[in-house]
Amino acid sequence: MSLAGDANVLPSGPPLSTGPMVSVGGRTCREGTVMVALASFLARAIRSGILMQTVRALAKRASCYLRVGGTLVASVFWGLQAHAANVDVAVVFAVDYSSSIDPEIADLQREGHAAALTSPEIIAAITRNYVGCIGVAYFEWSSPGHTGMVLPWTSICGLEDAKAAASVINKRGDTGNIRRGRSGTSVSSAIDVGSLLLDQFPGKAAKKVIDISSNGENNDGLPVQPSRLNAIAKGYTINAIAIPTEDENPDQPLASYFAKFVIGGSQAFVITPKGPNDYTMALRRKLVTEVSMNVDRSRRMGALRNPNSGH
Repeated sequence: MSLAGDANVLPSGPPLSTGPMVSVGGRTCREGTVMVALASFLARAIRSGILMQTVRALAKRASCYLRVGGTLVASVFWGLQAHAANVDVAVVFAVDYSSSIDPEIADLQREGHAAALTSPEIIAAITRNYVGCIGVAYFEWSSPGHTGMVLPWTSICGLEDAKAAASVINKRGDTGNIRRGRSGTSVSSAIDVGSLLLDQFPGKAAKKVIDISSNGENNDGLPVQPSRLNAIAKGYTINAIAIPTEDENPDQPLASYFAKFVIGGSQAFVITPKGPNDYTMALRRKLVTEVSMNVDRSRRMGALRNPNSGH
């Protein structure tokens, strides 16, 4: 930030107060001088309105993270301490539990993810990879500030691990019976929280994916594009499973919306189940694609050894 006429913030002349000598920008002055100069700079910034504009902009963007709530934050850090491991793929399941998710759809999502994780196709895809493990986390979302952590970061290296993770999802996942207060559908918040979880993944992964399951477009919170572009810029892939509603417009299906405005990154895709009975099968096909590594052995090893390339 620069303000006209304020290029020389530190005043010249004798010190305005006593204190130890410090160096700022190559200049040596007393600590008290720095404090007075800082106060002067802030006062000018406040009068000009620049500071408040900047604070408001930052606060608006940060609200998606700050309003996630203590439960998610505690779960993230608990997960970091308890489940650190290197994996081939890290997948965040971001599952819609807004007011439009009735008990039938809630069961479909919760039971579908649990069943897909333990399916023979998924276990085979995991074990064929270089490390032979994936990392998964599962959270539920609706409007900004309404987010619930179900499964913190957990390593799945075989059927028993998958069964344990599936059990947690089945027990803690949304049932759709209590929907009051969940309000709208903020896909942007889902992406932001998913990105945060991938940022904090405790190990190294050659591939990182945000996996969204939803039956609606973004109608609450911030626009999707900034969140989407931020995740893509980090090297994350955003995939989706679009659950069609009974009154869906055939000329404007939800899958088209997700394809145009939500998914992104390397080999991103959206899939739509043909009906309630097809959800688990569709999710299973999607997960097989996500957890299967199509890169050569040397590239996988390099990504897993280099902490700066774990996207």
